[in-house]
Amino acid sequence: MNFLAHALLAGDDPALVVGGVAGDWIKGPLPGCLPPDLARGVALHRAIDSHAETHPAFRRSRARVSAPRRRYAGVLVDIFYDHLLAAGWEVLHQQPFAEYRHGVYRAVAARHADLPEGSHSALRLMAAEDWLHGYARIEGIADVLQRMSRRVRRPNPLAGGEEEFLADSAGYRADFLEWLEDARRFATTWG
Repeated sequence: MNFLAHALLAGDDPALVVGGVAGDWIKGPLPGCLPPDLARGVALHRAIDSHAETHPAFRRSRARVSAPRRRYAGVLVDIFYDHLLAAGWEVLHQQPFAEYRHGVYRAVAARHADLPEGSHSALRLMAAEDWLHGYARIEGIADVLQRMSRRVRRPNPLAGGEEEFLADSAGYRADFLEWLEDARRFATTWG
């Protein structure tokens, strides 16, 4: 869900980037059906998720989510953080955003055959619709949450979840910047 943050935190290694982006579709023990380099990227993805869940800034962001959506707070915060990353890209990364995200899409396409079949259509759609670019606009986040709400089998409050972000964007931004600094440090020393 937070594909952009996982790609960024994976650094310059294409296999780590691909494993980070595809990590949500990989279940079970590693390496499983994956080549070892991609399994390492998925392991980093999982480590980053665990680090985020215990980080004080991420927890504060989760607590900002209203009670009716609290069950989905982790999902919402992931999406909000990708929004903040995309919207502030020029300040947070030296590579132009268009160049970076198309590089991510190329890396994923190059390893498509090594990824589980269940991930193929979504990863193709991600590139075709340029989801990473869509994260930069609040309308893009609204669209992501709307699509996610339809994929969840039970009724859920994900659609309209961008209202949570808009209600306290400064708070989420402060949490995100604190988390990102620590997450970068964590990812570079991981493994």
